[in-house]
This record gives sequence, structure tokens and C-alpha cells, in this order.
Amino acid sequence: MRVEQREWERKQLDKEMRPFRQAHRQKQPTQELLRAVRQVLGLPMEELARKAGVSRSVIFRLEQSERRHTISLSSMARVANAMDCTVMYGIVPLSGETLEEMADRKKWEKRLGAGSTAAS
Repeated sequence: MRVEQREWERKQLDKEMRPFRQAHRQKQPTQELLRAVRQVLGLPMEELARKAGVSRSVIFRLEQSERRHTISLSSMARVANAMDCTVMYGIVPLSGETLEEMADRKKWEKRLGAGSTAAS
């Protein structure tokens, strides 16, 4: 039953993560989302800071930390919420394959030995 449950959960995650796999395939993924969204909404940094309950310098530092990939999810969510948005994130295989395909490949690699491939 445990294997069946894991397979069902993997299929559910594959469905849920489909848009993220597609986004991952793009040549230039979106960078600096907080700043980009703030700018396209025409939301001045001062107004966003007021809505988030922080100072303008905090918003500036958060945008910088996102650029450096050091922002926390809770901070990102707080700023997104102040822009009437939400943060969505996903974890997808770097190869672009589904979790199901990745699990099958790993299973076959284990069965055939670490140095073997299915094509060999």
C-alpha cells in the first residue's frame, strides 16, 4: 500500500508542478519578481512599504536579497501580499522530466547498477 500511495502522490505532484516544469524550460526565467511586479503595477516603493508595514529601505533590501537568492519565503510572501498577490513556488527536476519519469529512471539505474544506463 505504501508504494501505491507514493505513486499516487507522485502523479498528483506531477500534475501540480506542470506549469513550473514549463516555466523551467524557458531560456530566461523571470528574475527579480518583487521589483518586476511592483513596477508593472505602478506601485511606488513608498506605497508598498506602507502597505507592508515596513520602511522603504526594508523593501529595497528585500528586493536586493531576492536578487541574491537570500530572501526567505515568508518575507517574499509578506511583500507579495502587500501587492495583493501570492507567492507560488515549485520544485521540479532539472532535467525537465516529470517526477514519475525521474523515479522510474532512478529505479532502473539502481537495478542495472550505478554505471549502467538503459541504452547500454
